[in-house]
Amino acid sequence: MTQHTRTEDALAIVTGVTLVSTGIAFLAKAGLLTGGIAGLSFVLHYSTGWSFGLLFFVLNLPFYWLGLRRMGWRFTLKTFAAVALLSLMTEAQLRWLHLSDMAMPYAALVGGLIMAMGFLVLFRHQSSLGGIGILALYLQEHRGWRAGKVQMAVDSAIVATALVTLALDRVLWSVVCAVVLNLVLAMNHKPGRYVAA
Repeated sequence: MTQHTRTEDALAIVTGVTLVSTGIAFLAKAGLLTGGIAGLSFVLHYSTGWSFGLLFFVLNLPFYWLGLRRMGWRFTLKTFAAVALLSLMTEAQLRWLHLSDMAMPYAALVGGLIMAMGFLVLFRHQSSLGGIGILALYLQEHRGWRAGKVQMAVDSAIVATALVTLALDRVLWSVVCAVVLNLVLAMNHKPGRYVAA
C-alpha cells in the first residue's frame, strides 16, 4: 500500500475527529453515551459533572504504552494527536453546535453513523482514538479478529455499566448507538483490507 503523506494524515485526523466529536455532541444532547473510553468518560461525566474532554484525555493515557509497543511510534503519535484534538473538539462542539432538542432514536442512529465514519477515516490513516480502539486494532492486526467485533463486545459491557447513572431507555438507545457504530466498522474495516501499522 502507498503511504499517506503527512499532510493527508493531518487532514484525515482533523476530519475524523470532527466527525466523531459531532456524533458525541448528538449523544450528549440526548443524554446518551457510547462505548469504549468515550463511554467511560460519559459515565463519569454524567455522574460527577467533570469535563468530558478532560476525562477522555486522562483515561486514554495508559493505552499509549500498548500502542507504542505493538503499533509503533507513528501510530501512537497520530493517536495521541487525535485524542488530544478530540478532547478539545468535544468541548468546543458543545459550545458551537446549538441544538434545541435531540430525539434519542435519532441521536443513537445518526450519532453512531457519524462517529463510525470518523473512526474509519482515522483507521485508514493509521490512527485511532486510543483506548479500546488501540486494543481492537492490535488484535485485528496480530490475531485476525475484526476490530468492529472486538469493539462491540467491549462497548456492550461499558454501556451496561451506565445502568447505574442513566435511565433504562437512555441505556437501551446507547446500546443501539454502539451496535450501529460497530456494525459499520465490522463491515468496512476488515483484516487485510486496510492495515493499522
